[in-house]
Amino acid sequence: MRVLGIDPGTRHLGWGVLERVGTKIRHLAHGVIDTDTKAPLERRLVEIDDALIEVIAAHAPAEAAVEAIFFAKDAQAASKLGHARGVVLLRLARAGVPSFEYAPTRVKRAVVGAGQASKEQVQRVMTTLLGLAEAPRLDASDALANAFAHLAVARFHEAVEASTGGRSGSSPAAKLLAAAEAAKKAARRARARRG
Repeated sequence: MRVLGIDPGTRHLGWGVLERVGTKIRHLAHGVIDTDTKAPLERRLVEIDDALIEVIAAHAPAEAAVEAIFFAKDAQAASKLGHARGVVLLRLARAGVPSFEYAPTRVKRAVVGAGQASKEQVQRVMTTLLGLAEAPRLDASDALANAFAHLAVARFHEAVEASTGGRSGSSPAAKLLAAAEAAKKAARRARARRG
C-alpha cells in the first residue's frame, strides 16, 4: 500500500510518500510546498492545490494520512491551518484518494513513543526508521510520520481482520496503540542495525 502523508500549512506544507511491501516500509519521496508568504491567503491556497495535483499524479497514493486540526492558542493561525486542510481534503477527494486524519499527539506517540515529542525528535526518528541519508525538513518529516503511523494502523487492522475473519470491532484507540508498539519495534530494529 502506498500512502501520502500530509502536514498542512499555508506557508509550508509537508508531504511524504511511503509504501509498505510485505512487512517492510520504504521511503519513496518527500518534500515541502513553500508558498509565497507575501501573497494573499487565497493565492497561497491555489499554490497548494496546484502542487498537490502534481504530487498525487507523480506518486499515485492509494490512501492519504492528514494531520488533524488541533486547538491552538492563536485563533487566526488555527483558521489558516483549517483553510489549508480544506484544500488538501478537497484535492484528495477529487483525486479519489481516501483520506484519514490523525491527531499530532497520536502520530508522535506512534512514531516516537511520546505524544509531546518535539518536531526535531520526530525528524530524527523518521530519518533513522527510513534509513535516509539526510534529515528531511521538519514539515516533511511530520508528513512522513503521518504516513508511517497510518501504515502501522492499517497493518494492525489487516491482521485483526485476518484473525477474526473480518469481524474486528477494534477501536481506533486500540489500532493506534498497536501502531505505537509496531513503531517502537521498528525503531529498535533500526537502532540495532546501526550498531
